[in-house]
Amino acid sequence: MAKARTIRVVGEVMADVIVSTGAPTAWGSDTPARVRDVDGGSAANLAAWLAELGMRVALMARVGGDEHGRRVLRHLEAAGVSLDVSSDPDVPTGRCVVVVTPDGERTMFADPGANSGLRAADLGTAAWQTDDHLHVSGYSLLREGSRNAALTALRHARGRGITVSVDASSEAPLLAVGAETFLAWLGEGDLVFANAAEARALTGRSRPDEAVAELARRGLLAVVKTGADGAVAGLGDERWQAPAVAASARDTTGAGDAFAAGFLAEWVRQGDVAAALRLATQTAARAVGQPGGRP
Repeated sequence: MAKARTIRVVGEVMADVIVSTGAPTAWGSDTPARVRDVDGGSAANLAAWLAELGMRVALMARVGGDEHGRRVLRHLEAAGVSLDVSSDPDVPTGRCVVVVTPDGERTMFADPGANSGLRAADLGTAAWQTDDHLHVSGYSLLREGSRNAALTALRHARGRGITVSVDASSEAPLLAVGAETFLAWLGEGDLVFANAAEARALTGRSRPDEAVAELARRGLLAVVKTGADGAVAGLGDERWQAPAVAASARDTTGAGDAFAAGFLAEWVRQGDVAAALRLATQTAARAVGQPGGRP
């Protein structure tokens, strides 16, 4: 596969508040914590990692007309991300509180804000080229307000023969929407990223290798992240596996976005799934070793 001219990312921009606890959470009482304001959003994180990996990347998203949105966009531009981002003067930029426990695991409390207002008119499809690649954050599909824009992006890309990837994004909203509904939004040959819980939600299979087989049976290139065990992938009857890269987990926020960026950066250049898995696990290891979801 030839190098994509631009990886076009449709999804969300968030302003995150990271709450890192140094002790078990004392629910209903007080827990010592470190609180930081950082840039976030799955699509924006992925775009920043792609730029850091040397890829040409354009982000299509929506922010509020507030200082949070202006700050995040300044940082993305400085990172080398091309922006097709609209501003909503009446709705705030999306915010997310991320609670990181001492084991590095994170739980997110998200207010999508302006992300839910993403419109088809925000996509800038006239500039898309047939050798581009489209990546759609699953959050944009799972949220009703942005769903039409995300589906429009997918239809436009497939109509022009542009390769497509979709991130399943989150187990709970997947279960709320329903596996068959979500899978119906995907097309044969699409690349889908999921962690083990998301893959289980999509297939009903608890073992990642069985979930990969089920998704591959549907004609998808399925990549399932298995945490400390690395990742597995499948397309048709072919299977690939890569171990995790050893890392001291400080914060898993954005690790899946970094993984997807590493995979895409290699896959769009050569189409080599094994090499893409290796770069994906290496990039994810870098992400968990630092606070926040950006390089």
